[in-house]
Amino acid sequence: MAIQPASPQFEEATYRKVGLRLIPFLFLCYIVAFLDRVNVGFAKLQMAPDLGFSDTVYGFGAGIFFIGYFIFEVPSNVILEKVGAKLWIARIMITWGILSACFMFVKTEFWFYTLRFLLGAAEAGFFPGIILYLTYWFPASRRAKMTALFMTAIAISNVVGAPISGGIMEFADGLNGWRGWQWLFLLEGIPSVLVGVLVILLLDDGPLKAKWLTTEEKDLLIERVGQDNAAKAAHGDRHSLLDAFRDGRVWALAVVYFCGVVGFYAVNFWMPTIIQELGIEKHDYLKVGLLSMIPWGVAAVAMVVVGSHSDRTGERRWHTAGSLLVAVAGMLVLATVGHNTVLSIAGLTLVTSGILSWVGCFWSLPTAFLSGTAAAAGIAWINSVGNLGGHFGPDMIGRIRTATHSTEMAFYALAVVGLVGVVITLLLPRTERTPGPVSNAPH
Repeated sequence: MAIQPASPQFEEATYRKVGLRLIPFLFLCYIVAFLDRVNVGFAKLQMAPDLGFSDTVYGFGAGIFFIGYFIFEVPSNVILEKVGAKLWIARIMITWGILSACFMFVKTEFWFYTLRFLLGAAEAGFFPGIILYLTYWFPASRRAKMTALFMTAIAISNVVGAPISGGIMEFADGLNGWRGWQWLFLLEGIPSVLVGVLVILLLDDGPLKAKWLTTEEKDLLIERVGQDNAAKAAHGDRHSLLDAFRDGRVWALAVVYFCGVVGFYAVNFWMPTIIQELGIEKHDYLKVGLLSMIPWGVAAVAMVVVGSHSDRTGERRWHTAGSLLVAVAGMLVLATVGHNTVLSIAGLTLVTSGILSWVGCFWSLPTAFLSGTAAAAGIAWINSVGNLGGHFGPDMIGRIRTATHSTEMAFYALAVVGLVGVVITLLLPRTERTPGPVSNAPH
């Protein structure tokens, strides 16, 4: 039975209330998650010389995270749908926090590879689980902005984490007989465990179990999501587990995600090294961290602006493709400017802003035609296949740097891969139904 029509004011107030309750906490979860995933980029500046790791060893180890991620992604997301977001997200965060801290004991290539693999396996399901979780609360017309707000955590974790990571490595080095990179892994692993405990206390599995909502607010949220799913059914969209794998759009989007992720993690894991090689003193880790804040700070603003505009207009495809094209332009800049500090930072800024804007809009494409178990499996499959790019990107840069002692050819290769993603996005069959502006989207 449908609820009585809600006033626009009540609907806006309800979604504002939900957004303020969920997004800041999910934002915090993703900040600590992403920090544990990428702090190896800063640790590398000190750890690699200490342990005798070559660029090839580092690139392979940084990327092998995503092999574990790939293997366990779909099962993890399906389990989340069955047991509930609260318990499963808490499990993910606590295990990855413990594993991240264990990196302080790494001595050999074998254990570096092993722990990176296990960290990926532990974190598998977190991001697609959150994307799925947002579909329980927000209809498609509101989801791009909410996803973008949540994903600004990627940028903020780097804006905040870069100088903190640099500072820890510079000023904690030698305390208790430990190197700075060992303190880095320990101190940045602890917050994930603590926030994982908070998930059990603060997160609700869905609107129906949210004691902080009134009955009318719950009814509105459930009705809007129900209307969304009914519209998908009316358009022949996908609901079952097998449906997700039978739909060619799911496979095409997995390839697109792979193309973008290749470039994103190649630049992310190597950014501290790229910046240090612009002429920064070898042990001035804090300065590397401060300069790293610039690309990520601009990206945090860009992704929210682009996601909001996509929601207001209802247009997804060109926002997604156009953002990825900006990142490709940044890679071409990095390939051609050598060690020019200003232009290199500008290139890094184009890459981070373009890819974060791209990924915020990208996830509105599969959730527009997938629901139920198909959404759990489809989102996880796209994310897991796509995130294999997180292995190939960093590994490719490491191998090319070892072979040529330069990153120029690597950035040209990354630009080509990104262009493939742009083309596939523009050629995709229909993934969105809303042709014009969405009047009830938040501003």
